[in-house]
Amino acid sequence: MDDAPHVLLVDDERAILDGLAPFLERSGLRVSTAGDGQQALDVHAATPADILVCDVLMPRLDGRSLVRRLRAGGDWTPVVLLTQVGESYERSAALEEGADDYLNKPFDPQELLARVRAVLRRAVPGQPPLATAEVLVSGDLRIDRAARRVTLAGAPVALTPKASLLLDYLVTHPGELLTRERLLSALWGFESMVTTRAVDHRVAEIRRVLGDDAGAPRFVETVPQAGYRFCGTVTRGVRA
Repeated sequence: MDDAPHVLLVDDERAILDGLAPFLERSGLRVSTAGDGQQALDVHAATPADILVCDVLMPRLDGRSLVRRLRAGGDWTPVVLLTQVGESYERSAALEEGADDYLNKPFDPQELLARVRAVLRRAVPGQPPLATAEVLVSGDLRIDRAARRVTLAGAPVALTPKASLLLDYLVTHPGELLTRERLLSALWGFESMVTTRAVDHRVAEIRRVLGDDAGAPRFVETVPQAGYRFCGTVTRGVRA
């Protein structure tokens, strides 16, 4: 277990720590715990973690403040935030501040485990997550996230706001299987009248605008009976 990824689980709810820590350990991870953000900083400083799984609403130092504190100090250890706040703008703000992923409470522990493993796979030690980049590039696709501009082979392309947000989410999670339910939650939050078909419609729009063939995709791959995956290689770009 010494070479297993080290997870620092941070939550002020004792029941969460007592329930999740043994589950993660049984799944092959080393686990430390902390009851709030300040204690997490102390534990992480003494025994650096490979990834932090952190509640947002906590006393002394909340989850988003913890992320800001780490990033301000040049620490890019991956962070997955847990919250009961479902608004999409809250998730977007947290990702832009340097969190690597976001999961709403209550959640399936297996889903959390999958997120942790996915973040660990795509994380580059010492480098900020793709969600903090101003520009992302995949082949001849360029997404200027700061300017909210997408170009393909240098030509601007027009996407509806939701399709643009969906493309952004896919590109910042390259190679990761994203279920329709997860994409729906990430982009529409708790808007109960929206169904997973809305995700399919926006994927179809992205493919049409980018000229992406579903049978031989360069960008968005369909995973049968599961969801979608961004299959192109993604790198950080430089603003012109």
